[in-house]
Amino acid sequence: MEHVVPASEFTRNFGRYQMLAQREPVAVTSHGRTTGYFIAAEDYEEFRRFKEARRSFATVELPDEKAKAISASPMDPRHSQLHATLDE
Repeated sequence: MEHVVPASEFTRNFGRYQMLAQREPVAVTSHGRTTGYFIAAEDYEEFRRFKEARRSFATVELPDEKAKAISASPMDPRHSQLHATLDE
């Protein structure tokens, strides 16, 4: 359960919300719209690790040897029906 608080209240009582953020996210609003979240440092670090692990990239960013290795790798046998489309 996240706690929602206006920015002015968040500023006035920062210490309170700093402690609360150790247990649950604190959504900070301005003029009725959420502008950000205050979360525990450990939660933020976990998010950063998750985000980095899910990094996507363009294939043109791959070194040539990795692109060639991927091209030469065999397809999983569970997808053998796709071989016909590759032969076309």
